[in-house]
Amino acid sequence: MKCPFCRVENDRVVDSRTSGGGYIIRRRRECLNCGRRFTTYERIETMPLRVVKKDGSRVEFDREKILNGVMKACEKRPVSMQTIEEIVSSIETEIYNNYDKEVSSKHIGQLVMKRLREVDQVAYIRFASVYREFKDVSDFVEEVQPMLDRERKEREEKQQTEGNNAQQGEA
Repeated sequence: MKCPFCRVENDRVVDSRTSGGGYIIRRRRECLNCGRRFTTYERIETMPLRVVKKDGSRVEFDREKILNGVMKACEKRPVSMQTIEEIVSSIETEIYNNYDKEVSSKHIGQLVMKRLREVDQVAYIRFASVYREFKDVSDFVEEVQPMLDRERKEREEKQQTEGNNAQQGEA
């Protein structure tokens, strides 16, 4: 394994762990030349999974495309690289656990949006705007309105609970 920093092929494995439901081995390595550390991942080689795109064409599943899309959505947001990696790994694991030969790009996009909605609402809207091809501001409003309604409802319920607790404390 070549060091990504000094390009010398002389390293040692510091730590190994399984991830991705046991389908991936994460190895922490240290370069014996420059002393810097880096991480590698080993995955089981399987029959290539194909992604069926909107136009009906088929391409090989590429984890990097999901990673790039999630990173772009999370740009300048308080989302760590570790969280982004966990999102992509969970999506990849779910896809490989549920599909043998083909998966639709629509399903992959829905999985990404579901995970991003849980992590960061702005990143979710960024991804949704590209994935769903928003044409104008009304498309944004339609996507954001349910989130705003849910937050307003939660805020009202919290205020009501706090008001009930204050009344009980006075009694």
